[in-house]
Amino acid sequence: MNRRHRTILALDFGLRQIGVAVGNSATGTTQPLPLLKAREGAPQWPQVQALIDEWRPDLLVVGDPLNMDGSDSDMSQRARKFARRLHGRTGLPVALADERLTSFEAKQAARQRGHRGDYRAAPVDSFAAELILQHWLSENEPP
Repeated sequence: MNRRHRTILALDFGLRQIGVAVGNSATGTTQPLPLLKAREGAPQWPQVQALIDEWRPDLLVVGDPLNMDGSDSDMSQRARKFARRLHGRTGLPVALADERLTSFEAKQAARQRGHRGDYRAAPVDSFAAELILQHWLSENEPP
């Protein structure tokens, strides 16, 4: 089982908060991590570096919020800019992953677990990041 990447951090870009999840391509496991607060899409970079230092990822995956027809959205342009900044600041490879419907899926799964729908008080962004990572792993890291 020779895999290129072992530890992967996924980020669900947002203007006020960024969901984060970590995964291991050798085991196929993923888990959500605490949110990063952001201001107009800019995180507190020392927090990002702390995550990098703690998890030592081989790859960063950033969700690309395309429109349902596959075309670029305003947010996809901002997410790509964020991905370029991540690469520039960390030197790590960054991959983009189609994230259409992951926030919807994360909210639906949260409701099934009893979430009451107040997503400001209990955001699901890190669960969306975990879904992005799970989808990316299934498409890019075959068993």
